[in-house]
Amino acid sequence: MFLTPPLIKLVPNTAITTATLALMISSSALSGQTIEEIFVTSDFHSPEINTLANSVTVFNDTLIKKTGAQHLENLLGRAPNVNYSSGASRGRFFQIRGIGERSQFVNPINPSVGLIVDGIDFTGLGLSATTLDIEQIEILRGPQGTLYGANALGGLIHLSSNAPSEEYSGSLNAQLSDYDGRSLDVVVSGPVSNNTGYRLAGRINQQDGYIENDFLNRDDTNNIDETLLKGAIHTDVNDQLTIQLNTLFVDVDNGYDAFSLNNNRTTTSDQPGKDTQETIAASLTLLWNTDHSFDVEAVISAADTDTLYSYDEDWSYVGEFDGGTFPYSSADRYERERNNQSIDIRLVSKADQKIINDRADWVIGFYQRSEEETLNRSRSEDLLPQVGGDFSSQFDTDNYAVYGQLTTALNEQWNLITGLRVEHRGFEYSDSADIGRDQSDNYFGGRLAIEYQLNNDNLLYGLISRGYKGDGINAQIISAREINPDIPENIRFFDAETLINYELGAKMRLLENTLQIQAAAFYQDRKDAQVKQSFFDPDDFSFDDFLDNTKADSIGIEVEVIYLATEQLSLYASLGLLDAELIDLLSLSHVDSRTLNDGTTTNLDGRDVAHSPNYQFALGGEYQLSSHWSLGLDVEGKDEFYFSNSHNEKSESYELFHARLSYTEDQWSVSLWGRNLTDEDVETRGFYFSNEFGNNPSNGYAPETYTQFGEPRLVGISASYEW
Repeated sequence: MFLTPPLIKLVPNTAITTATLALMISSSALSGQTIEEIFVTSDFHSPEINTLANSVTVFNDTLIKKTGAQHLENLLGRAPNVNYSSGASRGRFFQIRGIGERSQFVNPINPSVGLIVDGIDFTGLGLSATTLDIEQIEILRGPQGTLYGANALGGLIHLSSNAPSEEYSGSLNAQLSDYDGRSLDVVVSGPVSNNTGYRLAGRINQQDGYIENDFLNRDDTNNIDETLLKGAIHTDVNDQLTIQLNTLFVDVDNGYDAFSLNNNRTTTSDQPGKDTQETIAASLTLLWNTDHSFDVEAVISAADTDTLYSYDEDWSYVGEFDGGTFPYSSADRYERERNNQSIDIRLVSKADQKIINDRADWVIGFYQRSEEETLNRSRSEDLLPQVGGDFSSQFDTDNYAVYGQLTTALNEQWNLITGLRVEHRGFEYSDSADIGRDQSDNYFGGRLAIEYQLNNDNLLYGLISRGYKGDGINAQIISAREINPDIPENIRFFDAETLINYELGAKMRLLENTLQIQAAAFYQDRKDAQVKQSFFDPDDFSFDDFLDNTKADSIGIEVEVIYLATEQLSLYASLGLLDAELIDLLSLSHVDSRTLNDGTTTNLDGRDVAHSPNYQFALGGEYQLSSHWSLGLDVEGKDEFYFSNSHNEKSESYELFHARLSYTEDQWSVSLWGRNLTDEDVETRGFYFSNEFGNNPSNGYAPETYTQFGEPRLVGISASYEW
């Protein structure tokens, strides 16, 4: 594989060293170990990872336990070209290859990256992506239009929990860390009868957070307070029918007090925000081994979720800036109720019942999803009361899809994969400003892939896949136009987005199955890409958000390496290179246009998409010091990236170092671990206030940049017992 000219400039020295080191090591002495097989359960036939024509990262339960990760965001540094958007206590949204939302306020959205947990759709609800009793996390990059449709334009993240065990077993895991962090996991599993098993898991996770609030004299205004319960029942009804019920309860009551006028971890907010989620959800999976040439798989799910997101807009307390320039006090609050139900039924050909001269496996399926989302927004503003008040909206969607995939063996080495999904999506929108819309459209996606299997362990593939994302209404803009005629009429609605992904890849196991390499190069062409903008009204200092359409493309490379160097030493490396650019975007919301505020647009042609670092890498390993002791070391890094398409402020690039020292004795294990050992200030989100309206009355509201910081150095100890 070679680096195309646009990507040569993306490769940092550290990343080159990372990838080169991992590959050079491959020439060392072979160990007696071999890399275990990994099966990707989110694909139709659960293929082994080295036989799947798609760029995919898999984290198993062993890795999750070793890292001590409590949430998916703690692991994403290992996945090439995958990021998450902060702005609250946890990342709510994810970005894959530069595609994905970063926030949600008033307007309804159709997310670009899907999140599925045990068959339950939690797309846009990143607080649900915890690691409690998770068996495997799968991250599929690129559009998954055949499998998952409109919510997987950029990719899919799939979490699956451990299944009930055939024998009685369980585990306890306790963890203590800096900032008064403490958590406890309890898992029990076993048989109820000869054909039925159960599994129960629970977690309490608490931490004060990393923010000091000097006004309230508190150190827990950005706290973590999470309670999770899981349950599963698995029963073999007979030799042909298997049923599994998964239930999930999420109770998150986290704080949100992250920004400071001094750009540090000390605030003076008098109204710290909240980031909460309460969910009751369940999924029912049926596997029917029929007497015909196919098996039936069905997943039925339902989830009832209430969320609250609120924040102090002025980041100060009343009276702090008396005598300054027009001090103000403002708070914003978004409460959402979301109910969704889905059913996915598919017929999957049996391995020994192929068609087309016994050469082709096939899948056909039907999918239906309904979702109701109610928003209640309340905002207080003592300086400009006209921008305050309450707002409510109702957004209901219905999706129906049929899909199919055919995998045809052209000969012993060549396979052709064809997939197609046709989807009908309709939505109804209404709000308290008397804005309404009832609309429906049809979409299609799919993929065409060619595989060349050199042998059982080595695969070359080429892939073309198409994804889509539905159109919608900019209700906030429609309402704002009634009092601000300067807002253009043509931004009231936005069109559907489509993406064509071209990908070449290789998957290899070498050196007697001790070295595994996955590599992919891709180009993505986005038509009518949906990008967030806002229209600034200086009369009331309001920002009215809307989605606009433009073109965008991206080119990149992804490499993942696992190497079992010796009996004692295992190593890994990953590298993601990305050049994601906007094409011909005429921005109304860019700071240069808002400053003029005369309808002038700023051409962002060729500019990097926000939250799309040009490189990210990870490198690490584990050394078995003795039969009981092991030492793990990791480093991850990320390039700078634009915080937003509306200004020119960027994060700083960084490298983070992690370590863990573990002792294992029979069923016991104890680990001392540390993340971000050099205590780097990682900037996860940023704002730039312009128009002579910053956010600090003490300097006359001068234009300034404000950033939110991620996790500082964190040291902790974990202990577990399994039986």
